[in-house]
Amino acid sequence: MNESPAIVDVLVEKYNLPVPRYTSYPTVPYWNEQIDVNDWQQNIQQQFAIHNSTKGISLYIHLPFCESLCTYCGCNKKITTNHTVEEEYLIAIEKEWQLYTALMHGKPVICEIHLGGGTPTFFSPRNLEQLITNILKNTTVHPQHEFSIEGHPNNTTKEHLETLYRLGFRRISYGVQDNNPEVQRVINRIQPIENVELATKLARAIGFTSVNYDLIYGLPLQTVESITTTILQTIQLKPDRIAFYSYAHVPWTSKAQRLFDENDLPSAAIKLLLYKKGKELLMQHGYVDIGMDHFALPHDELYNARMNGTLHRNFMGYTTQHAGMLIGLGVSSISDSGNAYAQNEKTLHNYYRQVSSGQLAIKKGYFLNAEDLRFKRYILDISCTGKTLFNEGDLPLLQQYSFPQLALFAADKLITYNETGIAVLPTGQHFIRNICSAFDVHLQRNAFGKMLFSKSI
Repeated sequence: MNESPAIVDVLVEKYNLPVPRYTSYPTVPYWNEQIDVNDWQQNIQQQFAIHNSTKGISLYIHLPFCESLCTYCGCNKKITTNHTVEEEYLIAIEKEWQLYTALMHGKPVICEIHLGGGTPTFFSPRNLEQLITNILKNTTVHPQHEFSIEGHPNNTTKEHLETLYRLGFRRISYGVQDNNPEVQRVINRIQPIENVELATKLARAIGFTSVNYDLIYGLPLQTVESITTTILQTIQLKPDRIAFYSYAHVPWTSKAQRLFDENDLPSAAIKLLLYKKGKELLMQHGYVDIGMDHFALPHDELYNARMNGTLHRNFMGYTTQHAGMLIGLGVSSISDSGNAYAQNEKTLHNYYRQVSSGQLAIKKGYFLNAEDLRFKRYILDISCTGKTLFNEGDLPLLQQYSFPQLALFAADKLITYNETGIAVLPTGQHFIRNICSAFDVHLQRNAFGKMLFSKSI
């Protein structure tokens, strides 16, 4: 990229604004707090008939248990050291999956499974094997399937990895966050770099072809020096992918974040320096900016998908799979049928109650109208390929809501656009979230909603 670092620094400060991460459109705050279960079931039947025979379906399975509380974490989790909870939860997951398969006229073709959390490796290898075996009963596994899991470096064992590999898993993502002992202490996630190295080497020795690290900048006590050390240590271990996320401090929704002193958080100016230093080091050492906080080495499938235009984005982040339907299983999981979203109950009590009564555990959600579907495509195209073509009938809406912002981006040489479409320029790759927000008609119509989202940096 022939871009001036000084110009990019000015633009980073200018566009460091609250914007969504666009794992969906419309974004979750604009969904309905309650949706009709019968309408959702009919939608699943219709969409399954469309998507299963072509690309198959994806599954996201939320495994919420953790043995200790990480104070930075905003995920839906349940803290316990009592592993007897595993069996009850797996029974509920199996019942929920049976409720979905009863709606499917035909054998499901599974192209993608992702186990997220919580801490999926909280579960024993035997129970994870039971989970996947039961899920895959009476299904067809797509020849180009991709199975992945989130693991904790402290408790991911050789037995976990061997079991998962035997079940078809080839991708693992480790929650590293930061390697500095003092930062780890204040966020209550003590994991020596030696544990990360061992977990990585074990995965590769067993045959996993892609290892991802999640790193966070903006955590309490982080400094430019400490983030430099963490990034350089990470580069030494050469994970195939890296998600370099901005810490979102939202103590009003995540009570655990109240447990550390806000004075320990880096200032906005320092946080920008953390981001810039981390990104600079990653790109100097061969990582490519895929977009929206994700980096990959050129041999990785995520990089190849970005280059050949087949990259996709959903609630699991960037993926090489492009199934038209994603079914979320487990407490708080989100499903995307292609033209509707549904999120499960957020408490275990309510989730268990609904599933045990023979009902899907969905609560909130949204059915997309024709306008939503078109603008969803614009946002997906931009976030995955860096360009999109406009529907001529959308020009009045685009001129009202999108073009005023696009004119500003074009003036800063982030994009080129006209009435037929938009293309993101190299410098604009740093600001994909901001560019996508120009097509977020719900956000434009409800400006107050911007306070619901974390800043882009």
